This record gives sequence, structure tokens and C-alpha cells, in this order.
Amino acid sequence: MTKVHSASEIDEKGEGFLKNIAIDAVIFGFHDNQLKVLLIEYKGTGLFALPGGFIKTEEDLNSAALRVVSERIGLEDIFLEQFYVFGDYSRYNPTQFKIIMSANGDVPPDDHWLLKRFISIGYYALVDFTQAKPMPAAIFDSCNWYDLTAMPKLIQDHTRIVEKALDTLRSNLDQKLIGFNLLPQDFTMGDLQKLYETILDKKLLRPAFQRKILALGILERVAKKWTGGAHKAPYLYRFRSAKRVSE
Repeated sequence: MTKVHSASEIDEKGEGFLKNIAIDAVIFGFHDNQLKVLLIEYKGTGLFALPGGFIKTEEDLNSAALRVVSERIGLEDIFLEQFYVFGDYSRYNPTQFKIIMSANGDVPPDDHWLLKRFISIGYYALVDFTQAKPMPAAIFDSCNWYDLTAMPKLIQDHTRIVEKALDTLRSNLDQKLIGFNLLPQDFTMGDLQKLYETILDKKLLRPAFQRKILALGILERVAKKWTGGAHKAPYLYRFRSAKRVSE
């Protein structure tokens, strides 16, 4: 998916960037027991998309992905993982990008590099919703969080990209310490179960869930959360690992 963020990317030949390849980022946040995704709206077009960008000619791929995500949320301490490459010919739609560029005062020639076919490398990111600060670029009308159940129509195959990212997220729940990146530092077992239930979109049996999580050996108990009587105060936990960015 092609993205336009700065004057240097408007160059007709795309000097300084790898051609025909881009990055699309599915940035997840968790808030009020809802899993949210960050979306941008291109200025004056009504077109919604995932945040994305390009790879500089002398830049590592993962470094480019981290830059793309950091520019949108103002954080660098991010769990970020590559999950799929999207290359179907059906995703190619130069008309949409002519509209985007025209809305910003440009009339691109047909051989402009942004109007060529692009293969997109998908990354998903997990961020602390309370710490992230969505930051729109100059060519965006907005950069906001949306509930997964209430997303607007997205350009190209971006809905499929979100769905693929969610499938990957679900399969990685335990192995990647997903909760560590979406919950505050200290949380209750109930908080963690709600996160799992939200991502999996199903209810879980409390005793079985607690046995499973404790058996993983990834949590340490730190204190009790006072909510009234002592018998009602659930324990607070935190993850043993302090590493938040996937290797």
C-alpha cells in the first residue's frame, strides 16, 4: 500500500526509497475491554486506511517499520512483529492514490512512482493505549482509534490486513506475552482474562484460565488490589519479562 507523508515522497521517481514495496501497520490498543485499531483518513477524500510508509534505500526493514509506527503514536517502546506479505494483483488501485494526491494539490503523471503496483509487508504493533498519542501527518484529516467492530470502509485490501493481523494475534497470545504490551504494568487476573476474551471473542472459564496462565510461569504476584473487604481484594500481577519489543 502506498503512503504519502512528506514532500520527499512526492518526488515522481521516489528517489531515496525502495520502489514497489511498502509497509502497512496494524496498531492495536486495548481500552475499556475493547480492542482498538489505529486508522488514518486522507485529507479531503473520505478515504480511510492503515498507517503505513516506505523503506529508505539505506534502512533496515524492521527499522523502517518501527519508524512508521512511532511517527503515528509517538512511542518507541513497541511490540512490533512482521506477520504477512500482501501481494495480490487485485490490491492494485492507482485511482485511489490519484484522488489522494489531487486532494493535496498535486496532479501526478501516470508514471509517478506512487501509482505503480506495490507489494506490502504487514506488521502488527501492540501499544499501551493510555500512553499512545495518535499524530496525523499533514495529508491526513484524522488519525484515531476505532473499535474493531465499528471500523469504516478501508481502501484496497486493508480490511483483510486487519483480519490477518487479528488471526496472528490470537495464535500468538501465550507465546508472545501479548498482554504485557496491552495492559498496564500491574493488573489483576480478571483484567488479563478480559483481554484474552476480547481478542478471542469468546468467554473463558475462570478456573481453567487461571491454571493455564499460572502454569506458563510468566507472571509474578506483587500485591493485593484493595476493593473493599480483604476477601474481595484480588491479587495484582505483572509479567516477569521487561522486554516489550519482539525480536
